[in-house]
Amino acid sequence: MQTAEASITQRLSVQEILNDYRIGWESRHASLAGRKEVFMGKAKFGIFGDGKEVAQLAMAKFFQNGDFRSGYYRDQTFMFAIGELTLQQYFAQLYAHTDVEAEPSTAGRAMNGHFGTRLLDEEGNWKNLMEQKNSSSDISPTASQMPRLVGLAYASKLYRQNPDLQGMQQFSVNGNEVAFGTIGNASTSEGMFFEAINAAGVLQVPMLVSVWDDGYGISVPAEYQTTKGSISEILAGFQRNSREEQGYEIFKVKGWDYAALCEAYEAAVKVCREEHVPVLVHVEEVTQPQGHSTSGSHERYKSKDRLAWEAEHDCLVKMREWILSSEVATAEQLDEIENEAKETVRQARSAAWSAFADSIKEDHEEALRLMDSLANASEHITEIATITEELRKTSTPIRSDAVRAVRKALRYVRDENNQAKRDLVGWLEQTLGENADRFNSYLYSQSVEAALLVEEIKPEFAEDAPVVDGREVLQACFDAMLSRDPRVFAIGEDVGRIGDVNQAFAGLQEKHGELRVTDTGIRECTIIGQGIGAALRGLRPITEIQYLDYLLYAIQILSDDVACLQYRTKGGQKAPLIVRTRGHRLEGIWHSGSPIGMILHSIRGMHVLVPRDMTQAAGFYNTLLKSDEPALVIECLNGYRLKERIPSNIAEFTVPLGKPEVLKEGSEITIVTYGSMCRIVQEAARQLEEFGISAEVIDVQSLLPFDLEHMITDSIRKTNRVLFADEDVPGGATAFMMQQVVDEQGAWRYLDSKPQCLSAQAHRPPYSSDGDYFSKPNPEDVFEAVYEIMHEADPKAYPTIY
Repeated sequence: MQTAEASITQRLSVQEILNDYRIGWESRHASLAGRKEVFMGKAKFGIFGDGKEVAQLAMAKFFQNGDFRSGYYRDQTFMFAIGELTLQQYFAQLYAHTDVEAEPSTAGRAMNGHFGTRLLDEEGNWKNLMEQKNSSSDISPTASQMPRLVGLAYASKLYRQNPDLQGMQQFSVNGNEVAFGTIGNASTSEGMFFEAINAAGVLQVPMLVSVWDDGYGISVPAEYQTTKGSISEILAGFQRNSREEQGYEIFKVKGWDYAALCEAYEAAVKVCREEHVPVLVHVEEVTQPQGHSTSGSHERYKSKDRLAWEAEHDCLVKMREWILSSEVATAEQLDEIENEAKETVRQARSAAWSAFADSIKEDHEEALRLMDSLANASEHITEIATITEELRKTSTPIRSDAVRAVRKALRYVRDENNQAKRDLVGWLEQTLGENADRFNSYLYSQSVEAALLVEEIKPEFAEDAPVVDGREVLQACFDAMLSRDPRVFAIGEDVGRIGDVNQAFAGLQEKHGELRVTDTGIRECTIIGQGIGAALRGLRPITEIQYLDYLLYAIQILSDDVACLQYRTKGGQKAPLIVRTRGHRLEGIWHSGSPIGMILHSIRGMHVLVPRDMTQAAGFYNTLLKSDEPALVIECLNGYRLKERIPSNIAEFTVPLGKPEVLKEGSEITIVTYGSMCRIVQEAARQLEEFGISAEVIDVQSLLPFDLEHMITDSIRKTNRVLFADEDVPGGATAFMMQQVVDEQGAWRYLDSKPQCLSAQAHRPPYSSDGDYFSKPNPEDVFEAVYEIMHEADPKAYPTIY
């Protein structure tokens, strides 16, 4: 009988050890076969996890149902070992198979090595995450998995410490879940890594980070990457020296030592799971047998000595040596396992390719048949037959081959009218629709909880409704949200004790507790990541970025992670994160910018809401809490002390997304704007009235989505003129709005004058009221821009001012 003190490898059965060895070799052969498929032209690109097999096998032993992974594109062996990736699915992703059943991680939308489990059912509802092993959806940018990892671990802390969350059994069991992160040694040079490590240490959350250290970052060796050449050495100061001193547990282990790896991960996970202490496992002497990717060869930058060392210290070679020396199995048994693994991979690769090719074959053959019919019915038989023959010769067709050929063929019969042409057009329309689902769907939620489906509820005001500072409207809204939904929490710099710098959370930490309204350090990227991870685990975070220009610290993680999450999983994962910030009108270079164009073009997949006052903002927050989508809400920085009435239904009223509001009716020109500019434009409109010019003022309210019912075009149909005004730089959000209205909505057909934009100067505004006046649009600028449009239309009625 084994003693309680026996090592993990002594407690493992022979079958378990040999099963690990089999999985390791299946993964290795999958890497080798994947590289060949790329060079044969059957896949576009390959990046593989060879060399990391043994460490990942050890880690997988302690990954339980309910746990989460946030990794990067080297973790195929781990995914095989936990049973959340099959070999056929692995190759399906390499081929970009668009069937979600064949390739459940991304439905062919991400390159190989990017894994994720489906957290949602087909209707977009949460599964029971405690009944499965979970992986958040991988992203490529280096270290970008780290901010989200903090949030995945932070959710466990909330589930353990907040008694009101104890009933959410499909998301947590007393916060026992560990968030496993993986990263390459070179990527630990990124600021996001250090920010996330520090955040988790402060928060004391069950986050386990494994660093696969192969000594390089593509071709750049460790001495150029990391001080002392060792991430564990420079993080040694994070090591806790006693259970009373908060910090990390840090482990160092060789990537080829199966027994030591199993023991290290057993100890690491125990500390993480039971004590909620973050852990760093530095896995050294890892190899990378095929180099970084199929883009190049590591022989170009590794010395012969290094290559020889890597061959000797290959983890699977070393595991074989350990198995033989421990007399777990014979050499003949291991040879058989390796040969069977190779054959298993060959069969999986063949099955995946056949399934991928067959999914395209029917469309391809139907296109050929219809083009043959068209050639026989057309005067342009030679041209169409040539295109058809080129398509027929394509040895490994992809979907675009047939579509491209059909579109070219239809050019020649543009003036013909026959059944063959109609059949081919019908095929094209149907195919384009099917491919829109394959390649363009799920940018936003398609569930019954989509934000656009939230019912509008108008605000109601009692006759004696108090007139208060705008911040107090938000305060009442947030208080109601925290009171009615235990999933809601707010984090950010200064959000907790003082209730944020503009007091919208004033007193709410004292009322609802520090877990619900929480201060953070100055770390915008991981504030957002903390929210993403928690949202992935069923919570409803409000993450505050103190000022709009600070969003630049977090724009990459918003763009590459949460904004494209539903899209890159084809509806398999969601993170309904609410990001709150403030911006627009103020004086000074740094807290007064409105980089809306940058935001709009960076975070498609999130809603971007730009309320002009705090009542509107409160309605948006209520709408978002009823939906399952992420959004950015930009409050007006100069509006917190402007007077508003508190709605009597502050907890219920909603503001619809994509629906502008007419602030002032007019008949001669439409002025389109948002946010703090609404007050500027309304003042200019009042002044224009004095000179006989009737301007209609429209607040777009939300930029993504934008004017879904084409209300602005309806206004232009009446006024025949339009001015787009905002505080962004030239060509920013004004250009976006013009494109949406003039191009997308087709408002050009109703215009009698050139559509124009009025924006800020190309620089940020300098300090002082004069700096603001001469840098951003003011009422006089709006007045004169409109007047000039009217002068061009009728010079006699509107002579030049100066």
